[in-house]
Amino acid sequence: MPAKELANGVSIFLDQLIKTLVMEQTEAPMQSHKVSGPSGGGKPALSEMSDSATRHGKELQEHGFTVEEVVHDYGDLCQSISDLAFETGVDIEIDEFRTLNRCLDNAIASAVTEFGYQRDSVIADRQAVALNERLGFFAHELRNQLCTATLALSVIKQGNVGLNGATGGVLDRALVGLGNLIDRSLAEVRITAGLEVQHRLFSLADFIAEIKLSATLEAQVKGCVLTVSDVDPLLAVDADRDLLLSAIGNLLQNAFKFTRPHSEVTLNAYALADRILIDVQDHCGGLPPGLAEDMFKSFTQGAEDRSGLGLGLSISRRSVEANNGVLSVRDVAGSGCVFTIDLPRHFMTAAAPDAGNA
Repeated sequence: MPAKELANGVSIFLDQLIKTLVMEQTEAPMQSHKVSGPSGGGKPALSEMSDSATRHGKELQEHGFTVEEVVHDYGDLCQSISDLAFETGVDIEIDEFRTLNRCLDNAIASAVTEFGYQRDSVIADRQAVALNERLGFFAHELRNQLCTATLALSVIKQGNVGLNGATGGVLDRALVGLGNLIDRSLAEVRITAGLEVQHRLFSLADFIAEIKLSATLEAQVKGCVLTVSDVDPLLAVDADRDLLLSAIGNLLQNAFKFTRPHSEVTLNAYALADRILIDVQDHCGGLPPGLAEDMFKSFTQGAEDRSGLGLGLSISRRSVEANNGVLSVRDVAGSGCVFTIDLPRHFMTAAAPDAGNA
């Protein structure tokens, strides 16, 4: 450490220890407590040693040390003093050793207390910044969609345009965007809050059919072609239906957003060995180099279209992982990319009806 920081560390501790030992040999030994504090533990008392140890604990936290290293910083000093006394043949009196232990205890307590306070303060600040950033992105996106919907409805109410025209399409897109934003946010809240995952066995075919209904409307709004494969009616998934629905919905939204105009987006669900795979493929032209894993990080937007929060893929991965699955992406050079959800394979039985229709 630089010399400036040593002023609050071992050197000042040794000076205060010496000062304490000297004062304990005077007619007023209790005055030494003003230097190094009393014994007995509990809340650290105000003293010269507690003040410097507190500043030292703050310095150690700011430079990335761990709480174990804070303790060892003083503990190693005790060992060094003992070793030096042994090597030089100097006896440490019992009262002197008690004083050394008291000083070490008080210094460690003050340093660790301040270290923990500073660490908690840093963590709280980071959490506040992250929360404000998310709320800011959410409010911005919500305002944009709501403003678009309000303006479109205002024009329609004037009677000059119909619901089936271009303005009606703008209104449709805004309402679909609001629905997607709310669904995505609710899924993130569930995951972040650590709410219990509600696993149920349900038909994969019925589940995909339900997704197809809503996704078809969004594909029309986005000007894409949605193709959904047939699914074996015996296949089943044991998962939290809402979280899985949110994950696939986010993948489809992402595909509709980035696929080339009037191109095809494919939703394909099938079994492979003991796994069920759900693919969402688009025709975005392929992924930029190095983006495959980074795109799953929160607030990451690697394409020219920066609308949205950059949270969809992050939420999708966490939703899939909460269901004991894996979400990955594969680049199809010059064509697009394929997002794949990999889940354990199950089968429907007479005793296990679709949870969505139960």
